[in-house]
Formats: sequence, C-alpha cells, structure tokens
Amino acid sequence: MPIIINLDVMLAKRKMRSKELSERIGITEQNVSLLKSGKVKGIRFDTLDKICEVLNCQPGDILEYRPGADAPNSDAPNDSEASYEPRIRAVGS
Repeated sequence: MPIIINLDVMLAKRKMRSKELSERIGITEQNVSLLKSGKVKGIRFDTLDKICEVLNCQPGDILEYRPGADAPNSDAPNDSEASYEPRIRAVGS
C-alpha cells in the first residue's frame, strides 16, 4: 500500500517514547509499535486524533502517500487496535 506511516519520525522530533504515547492515547505499546512499523491496514480517526493532539501535529505529518510503495508486511493483521475494541461477528447456523 502506498500509505507510509511516519509515527517514528514524529516521536523522535518530539523526543517521546512509544510507551509514553501509548499511555497518553490509551492503546497498548504493542499497537503503537505496529503503527510505527507500518504493519497495519488501518487506523481509527479517533486514534489518529489522539496521536495528533499528543504530538501536536497534523495527520499529514504522520501519514504520507507514496505511489508504488509497498507495505513492509502485507500479512499484517487487518486492525491492530481490535484488541481494545471488540468486534461482533455473526455466526451462521
């Protein structure tokens, strides 16, 4: 996917560790790590809003469009944040 996540760059600019960011935005440190590595296929606007608020930045500072760029790992989970917001699936009989 040609969307590149530059969260690690913003964390470095703000001299903040992943642990502090995870505590301040309310997601696990593991999910922040997945976001930093680009091994996610999506991010909730609510989470993006919290990240931008804490890092005092714009979404464009974190997300970048690069045509032709591939994700580091296309086998990544569909939604790394699912661990803190359960999803309900219909079960067929």
